[in-house]
Amino acid sequence: MARRPAPGTASTAHPAENGRLTAPSALRNAAAICEVIGTHGPARGRALELASGTGEHAVRIAARCPGLRWQPSEIAPDRRASIDAWAAEAALPNLAAAIQIDATHPGWGARHGGQDLIFCSNILHLVSAPEAECLIREAATALAPGGVLMIYGPFRRDHGFASDGDAAFHASLIAQDPQIGYKSVQQVQGWFDQAGLQVADEIPMPANNLTQIARKPR
Repeated sequence: MARRPAPGTASTAHPAENGRLTAPSALRNAAAICEVIGTHGPARGRALELASGTGEHAVRIAARCPGLRWQPSEIAPDRRASIDAWAAEAALPNLAAAIQIDATHPGWGARHGGQDLIFCSNILHLVSAPEAECLIREAATALAPGGVLMIYGPFRRDHGFASDGDAAFHASLIAQDPQIGYKSVQQVQGWFDQAGLQVADEIPMPANNLTQIARKPR
């Protein structure tokens, strides 16, 4: 399952100092993401972040949750370099160097087992339905019993899109690639169930986003 290019409407990253990249969307939602992980995630253990992007979330989450050993991952070499540059500046003892994982490709779950938390943000609407389902299935494999999967991003609700802006963004995505676009809450929860995960919560987030949470049975 090859990684597809990010559409032009996806969040872009810009060069910053010392080899770092910065993304406006990461700065906007970092505080809310840190809060939901700190409140609803495990206090301690191994945590894997999929598609970590620039690394701006990773350094903030690791600082907010010192009991978690935070492992960022990215498929793109320039993003991994940025993550490591942010980590070097933060110098947090619980933040590891970035590793390469294609979260939409089968097989990574068995190689990265024993995770107490797996988190990803703003990825499901940028991949196809089979790729999103693969990500959830592999995450279920990688989770330890009792482990938590958190997926942040925009989703369709039972009644449709949460706003006109969401509907317009979805339309712009599928205009560039008909296989991508918003996934519904029900669709994602169905994939949780098929992967053997239990739906745990659905947390409203700023800008009409959600964090969907599932747990692996003990």
